[in-house]
Amino acid sequence: MNPEAGIFWLVILLLGNAFFVGAEFAVMSARRSQIEPLADAGSRRAKTTLWAMENVSLMLACAQLGITVCSLLILNVAEPAIKELLLIPLEHWVGIPHEASYAASFLVALLAVTFLHVTLGEMVPKNISVSTADKAALLLAPPLVYVSKAVRPVIAVLNWSANHILRLMRITPKDEVTSTFTLEEVQSIVQESTRHGLVDDESGLISSSLEFSGQTARSVMVPLAELVTIDVDATPEEFERLVRRTGFSRFPVADHEGNLTGYLHLKDVMTIPEEGFRRPVSVGKVRTLANLGPEDEIEDALAVMQRTGTHLARVISPEGRTMGVLFLEDVLEVLVGEIRDATQVQGERRRGD
Repeated sequence: MNPEAGIFWLVILLLGNAFFVGAEFAVMSARRSQIEPLADAGSRRAKTTLWAMENVSLMLACAQLGITVCSLLILNVAEPAIKELLLIPLEHWVGIPHEASYAASFLVALLAVTFLHVTLGEMVPKNISVSTADKAALLLAPPLVYVSKAVRPVIAVLNWSANHILRLMRITPKDEVTSTFTLEEVQSIVQESTRHGLVDDESGLISSSLEFSGQTARSVMVPLAELVTIDVDATPEEFERLVRRTGFSRFPVADHEGNLTGYLHLKDVMTIPEEGFRRPVSVGKVRTLANLGPEDEIEDALAVMQRTGTHLARVISPEGRTMGVLFLEDVLEVLVGEIRDATQVQGERRRGD
């Protein structure tokens, strides 16, 4: 092969190596949350990229096969071509003996090929793919998928062999890029982002939401002994006096034995005609309480309250004893921080709503 053809193939093989390196890092670094919406919108390129991310083991086998083949060919094609270009000038123009010029041209060719291969064939495409992972994946993943289909028998054997070696090492192979994080990982990301000034969490909203999962109904409920309740036979007039005294708008309703039967909201009483203000509130106006266990996570408690449409939930022990009441506002305060109003005194714990 003449030197000009060797240089031509050097350029082609460098581009091929750069493609496989870039595609490999793009598939590994792309965020599924950015690709899925495009796929749902009908983008064929995004759908193909998503398939590549879901079959990452095959994609890595294909990329590594391409990188290996390109790297071997670069050394075998480009090095002789560059050495040939340098050998004649060193011998005839500079006057270096054949043995010395051969060694010098070989060393220069090896260094030049290594430099080009490492920089243009490896480092540059890798950094581009990592820096613009989502765009790079949409651009490079589809061609990589097509190449993998063309050489599927080869990469299937390579992938099978690699996976069995991993299993012998007691490591479970993964076929899909991990796009999720544990709670501890997300907390660490938020802390680092806040420390570097990339995230502003002075209000504590993000931190509170991450700690949401650690709370239970027991830790957030108002204990039974601290509740402000209203009697089951109370009149609207008595209800209004209780509202004026406490500033709360919702009260658990207790029967004569102290058992909670439901709760009343201020607007339930406001609809009663004036002539009924001295008669007990109708049982039909009492709203039902949701039932929760003391160890129910606060997310589950919120889901129950949303599903049943209740703002108050009774927390019941395994023995069937009512331990306290969980207020929706308290649940929200766990997530977004304290919700203060003019009726609250600083440091006062809520006993109604």
